[in-house]
Amino acid sequence: MTEPPQKYQATDDRKRAIAAAARSLIVEKGFEGLRTREIADRVGINIATLHYHIPTKDALVELVAQSMKEDFMAQRLQHQPGEDLSPSQRLRFEFDGHFRTRRENPELLLVMEEMSRRARHDDTVARVILPMRDFWFERIRAVVAAGCADGSFRSDLDPPSATLMIIGLMIATSAYRIEDREVIDRAVDELFRSILSAPQERRADA
Repeated sequence: MTEPPQKYQATDDRKRAIAAAARSLIVEKGFEGLRTREIADRVGINIATLHYHIPTKDALVELVAQSMKEDFMAQRLQHQPGEDLSPSQRLRFEFDGHFRTRRENPELLLVMEEMSRRARHDDTVARVILPMRDFWFERIRAVVAAGCADGSFRSDLDPPSATLMIIGLMIATSAYRIEDREVIDRAVDELFRSILSAPQERRADA
């Protein structure tokens, strides 16, 4: 009675190993350097076994994307924001989460960076990566919109534009490999000063 679950578990473990090997190669060599034979060698399987689990390029891209979603979700579940947080605090939480990922799982953001570049001219990659980016954008946009609605943020602030600024800062600190948290915090503080309402800004400076 226990054999089928064990077989499924073995398949899941094999796919996780394939995804991990593919992600490491993407970081090391870029998407263009991704070779199925190298993936198979790193996992310790032959190419026929790899193709059994991952028969096409589309399947490989989807597997990598799914592993990234699972990592992002696991981190989100591990560090849940409190329901009583204000929009400003929730936005700080988003920044903290991004920098926590850079510290604890830097490969995840590096793979996302590389896959996002590839998505510009690869429809297969775009199909799986763009929804992840859209989800991230909408989550932050909702926080900004809530801040505008409750008076935390400037009433004339345009949430989509502010969201681009926020995500841009996160991406810039990753792209420039800025590790000094003091430098990052100063940049975040400057951004907050540009979006906070006047009363909020006075309280922040007090």
